[in-house]
Amino acid sequence: MRGIFIVLEGPDGAGTTKHSKLLSDRLAREKHAVLCTFEPTDGPIGSAIRNDLHNDVPHSPLELQKRFCDDRAWHLQEVIEPALRNGTTVISDRYDHSTITYGTALGLSRQELDEMNKKFIRPDRTFFLLPPFKVLQERIHRRDHVDALEQAELQHKVYDAYQQLAAEDPAICVIDSSGPLEEVAELIYRAVSSI
Repeated sequence: MRGIFIVLEGPDGAGTTKHSKLLSDRLAREKHAVLCTFEPTDGPIGSAIRNDLHNDVPHSPLELQKRFCDDRAWHLQEVIEPALRNGTTVISDRYDHSTITYGTALGLSRQELDEMNKKFIRPDRTFFLLPPFKVLQERIHRRDHVDALEQAELQHKVYDAYQQLAAEDPAICVIDSSGPLEEVAELIYRAVSSI
């Protein structure tokens, strides 16, 4: 039996990393085979992207999003699809919606971004964690380092792009992740339990 593919998306500071881990840990405690993964990955392309972002290495918006897509192709081939074939539930902290939201926020064409991502498999369930924008900013400002993609003006455009995508696709489950951690985790768990 093929595994279930779950994606948690959202702007920086939304809690996707924390909630991916909490969901993964809970499913594992319930004896489900589960893999928690993330993008950009820790593979060769993803590691280079992370390094460049941390060190403010300049890339054109198109070049950057192409690199994210190359990393996603590697991620699917080497990590996600083998796990799904083995019946494992895969939870990914970010996927193709990140490329579309950040790409449009950086001025790229939505049509071009959709084209770049159309070859990738669709998740069985996608969550957008969207707390109020001011909550995101407060969380980001508590970090030791803020990279080039975490600046407030860009993040506001990213936030708007996530709202737009959610409005276009009723299958996306939108959750306000500003509440207590346990309550938000429970909302996500219940939605996952339904599939």
